[in-house]
Amino acid sequence: MRKDIKQLHEQIRAGNFLALARGITIVENELDGYESLLLHLHENRRARVVGITGPPGAGKSTLVNALLHHWLKENKKIAVIAVDPSSPFNYGALLGDRIRMSEYYTNPNIFIRSLATRGALGGLSGKIIEIMDIVKEAPFDLVLVETVGVGQSEVEIAGLADCTIVTLVPEAGDEVQTLKAGIMEIANIFVVNKADREGAEGLYRNLRMLTHERAGLGTETPVIKTSATENNGIDLLGSEILSFLEKQETMPEKRIQLLSEKCWRLIQEQRMKKIDQKKMVHELASAAERNDFNLYAFTRSFIAAI
Repeated sequence: MRKDIKQLHEQIRAGNFLALARGITIVENELDGYESLLLHLHENRRARVVGITGPPGAGKSTLVNALLHHWLKENKKIAVIAVDPSSPFNYGALLGDRIRMSEYYTNPNIFIRSLATRGALGGLSGKIIEIMDIVKEAPFDLVLVETVGVGQSEVEIAGLADCTIVTLVPEAGDEVQTLKAGIMEIANIFVVNKADREGAEGLYRNLRMLTHERAGLGTETPVIKTSATENNGIDLLGSEILSFLEKQETMPEKRIQLLSEKCWRLIQEQRMKKIDQKKMVHELASAAERNDFNLYAFTRSFIAAI
């Protein structure tokens, strides 16, 4: 391990926010030393990951802001990873509602980082697993991950988080039935946010009915009403999240699926590094001129020769 990367790793484990920010940048952009840093992670499992997802306009950023206020009173040390849509021009994050968390940027117990999706599907960044491993190396109690909010394709968060919060608002009342087949399945806790608005009680009752139907003889998924801007229901939500995390004894099954998919992609990337693309193009051009050319036979023979 290079001396500077080793020192950076030690600083991250000590809770140095500047070192953590630099480590995330190195990994996100695959800068020199990123593989060395990843290979020497210990994974601090004390930090539990809470995913907050839901459709656009559900008030996810405001909810995160309210939870930060609540948990700071309990002396929690928290990281917030906010995944934003990418700018189509430079692939940087469009910060959007991050300004609402501005009061916490200088708080010594709060680390906030915005990530760009860079075209990744599932509502998360393509490097989210590596970045989360870096963040969990620091001494945090909780890591909050707020997703882009693109709807039912955000099921990837269920594999990343120890507890997944699905946030809905009264205006989404007519959408609940369509959510059943996708995002409904990933929730550990439902939040009816902006509960002071008209239609909130109806949405709450619909969700309670759906969770009851889906539970069968099992445990029903909690449904909690909040008004994040008024700080109503936040204490109950915070307690419910911690209670769920305390009861969780094994790694979620979806986490294994997510890690397996990531491992598969890493293997593909490592194998692809051995392929000389210019050589492949040259040999393919020659082979394609033959009458008996077969792309699949050529591919097999090319791989066997590597």
